Amino acid sequence: MRSIMIINKIKSGYDALVKDDLEQARQIFAALADEDLRAKWGFFLVNLIDGGNVYEYPTYFQVRNFLEIDIDFLISRYKGDYVERIAGYSDFLFQINPETYKFIGRVFLNNDLKPQAMFFLERAKTYFYNDPELHYLFADIYFKEGNKKEVAAALEACLEVLPGYYPAEAMLKKLAA
Repeated sequence: MRSIMIINKIKSGYDALVKDDLEQARQIFAALADEDLRAKWGFFLVNLIDGGNVYEYPTYFQVRNFLEIDIDFLISRYKGDYVERIAGYSDFLFQINPETYKFIGRVFLNNDLKPQAMFFLERAKTYFYNDPELHYLFADIYFKEGNKKEVAAALEACLEVLPGYYPAEAMLKKLAA
């Protein structure tokens, strides 16, 4: 189990990142990288943001577990330049975890950045048409726009991929109401 000390040090690494002290963030994460997967990811992330000098690739699960959370964290702290740099490496990250485009699209969607969300979700759809959650995300976008025809089409595609997908069925009920 992670100790409180390690958690606090990781937090200080993220604090340094937000304060644009990339070198301090890098040093904090590097010192903990052998002890903690989150710190190892933080080290990778700082290097990615700071010009892409990556010394070790993240794992599939690191991308899955941390990419979306960290982009959301950076958006909420008005670090759009960092988010843009990370998104610029989406093709690279896709090679490690093919759901990367969906993760980035979903975090943009959840932060009301619809054009950016659509860009990444369309890319995801190219590779993972048979992902029910992806179709549901499109349905959610169309639902918020009030475009019932597109909502129905996206939900139909979702339920064709995975019959009984609860979020889609629940949205269909909302659509019918």
